[in-house]
Amino acid sequence: MKDRLKIGITCYPTLGGSGVVATELGKLLAEKGHEVHFITHSMPFRLGKFDKNIFYHEVEVNDYYVFKYPPYDLSLASKLAQVAQMEGLDLLHVHYAIPHAVCALIAQQMVGSNLKVVTTLHGTDITVLAHDESLKDLIRFAINRSDAVTAVSEDLIRETRELLAIDKPIDLAYNFVDKRVYYPRDVASLRKEFAKPDEKIMIHISNFRPVKRVLDVVETFALVSQDIPSRLLFVGEGPDLSKVHCRVKELGLLDKVTFCGKQDDVAQLLSLADIMLLPSEKESFGLVALEAMACGVPTIASNAGGIPELITHGETGFLADIGDVEKMAAYAKLMLRDEKLYDTIKKACLHRARTTFCNELITAEYEDIYYRVLGRMKPAELAPDKMSCMG
Repeated sequence: MKDRLKIGITCYPTLGGSGVVATELGKLLAEKGHEVHFITHSMPFRLGKFDKNIFYHEVEVNDYYVFKYPPYDLSLASKLAQVAQMEGLDLLHVHYAIPHAVCALIAQQMVGSNLKVVTTLHGTDITVLAHDESLKDLIRFAINRSDAVTAVSEDLIRETRELLAIDKPIDLAYNFVDKRVYYPRDVASLRKEFAKPDEKIMIHISNFRPVKRVLDVVETFALVSQDIPSRLLFVGEGPDLSKVHCRVKELGLLDKVTFCGKQDDVAQLLSLADIMLLPSEKESFGLVALEAMACGVPTIASNAGGIPELITHGETGFLADIGDVEKMAAYAKLMLRDEKLYDTIKKACLHRARTTFCNELITAEYEDIYYRVLGRMKPAELAPDKMSCMG
């Protein structure tokens, strides 16, 4: 179909919110008839089953003896240009300003300005890397030279402008979930393996980096479990995992905590839970909270970054100051003791996930950006079916 696009997508293909969103976006674009080419160093873990409109191109790095470090960035830039020329790509949609946007801009110089570059900022490239003076100018360059830039929250747009003095328009494109994957599952039989009938289940999913403040999850759960029979599920792995395990042991909670390790399909586990805990110090959006929301699970989170754009305090969850585990525990007890309140919040979570963060609406927003930078009219048949987002 001549009006459909040929899109190259580059992201970090392993576990992480940006890779999840990039991969899910590519799959949704392919469903709508676009040709999608993933160009990464390994297969995106969420890519899943075969689709005739999805292609994968591996970036291989030649480790020549003259290089102290393998030049991945140059290999990626070369591969982007190669795929763009061979496949006739219309644009490259890259996730993270560095190194991906910089590599895409090099590829654009090699291929020609007819190849457009769309860059999505997910957080770390701004909230962490842009604070490094040695990288700040490079990130600013990548943003200013991209044909379009998107960010996953208003808070991230604000921080980008303030930190880098960016005047360039930045489009807001929230993260999303596929409602066909994230919905309340019937897990009654599975729940019996994790908790007794009278016990509540709390869950935390992350990469266990210090910024996630996972020890706060332990402290919050300890306070809740003193008054309410409950269990805690940890999903994921990372540098702070051993500290978390040690603290759980110190508090004598090992028999109430389950470490599930990394899991690709978390919808089942989320459906087991009554509450998600997300006490992060920084969070540009909080994709895992949206995934929980779509499964009807309220989140108690820190009032940080873009989280308040996702969670409305008292309506779709609760927010507390960073590190205030007593307040987080109090909110958890409030919801777990008041069935009417919990049911109201659960219904609000499902409604918000299926409307504001509907996969069809967000995919259409990205399509609008693609056609805009290409100077082409978007086919009318690609307009989203808003009624389907309510289903």
